[in-house]
Amino acid sequence: MVVQIERRAPLSRDRVLRAAIDLVDQSGIESLSMRKLGQELGVEAMSLYNHVANKDDLLDGIVDLVLGEFDLPSSEERWETAIRQCAISAHDALLRHPWACNLILSTNRVSLARVSYIESLLKCFRQAGFSAGETYHAYHAIDSHILGFTLWQLGHAVPANVPSGAGREEFAFFMASFGIPPDEFPYLVEHGVQHMMAGSHKAESEFEFGLRLILDGLKEIRSATK
Repeated sequence: MVVQIERRAPLSRDRVLRAAIDLVDQSGIESLSMRKLGQELGVEAMSLYNHVANKDDLLDGIVDLVLGEFDLPSSEERWETAIRQCAISAHDALLRHPWACNLILSTNRVSLARVSYIESLLKCFRQAGFSAGETYHAYHAIDSHILGFTLWQLGHAVPANVPSGAGREEFAFFMASFGIPPDEFPYLVEHGVQHMMAGSHKAESEFEFGLRLILDGLKEIRSATK
């Protein structure tokens, strides 16, 4: 009888980083430790130090992989189309990895992946004819919308005790459970019900609505300076 021995894929930096992403996607960033990651990979924690210098290097590496999921603006598309696609892909990537947004904002390291993203946005605006001053503001408007809105969205999850499709009565009852009289806040009740219900207001996501306002404003600026 021939016994087949399963060969484990050799350890590499990419394999270590991708295993770390899988771990924090499933269990949160607080779950990440060299010991836990080693267990996930079936190796001793010390083996990981052949591929990452320390935990900070590990965190920087997984952030760079997430940044690599952004669709950087293409010079072959109209500037507003390219910026829109980049912003939406970045937002989607950050929602797939809800721990990443805070790490991007908190790290002091400027990586090649982060610099490439920034450069691509600046280049897109400048080559579209925006002045250096306009590009300065345009970049900050887009980048802050991506990161800021994503943080806001991640921090405003629908409460578990509000059922999907809840109507006015259910949402009013939810508010009353916190001692908030719903009759005194009719527009908040209306707004809360909209979160739960499908309709024309959901045809465009909140993120894309805000992005459209920014892009429309930038197009006006661009037209005025031609």
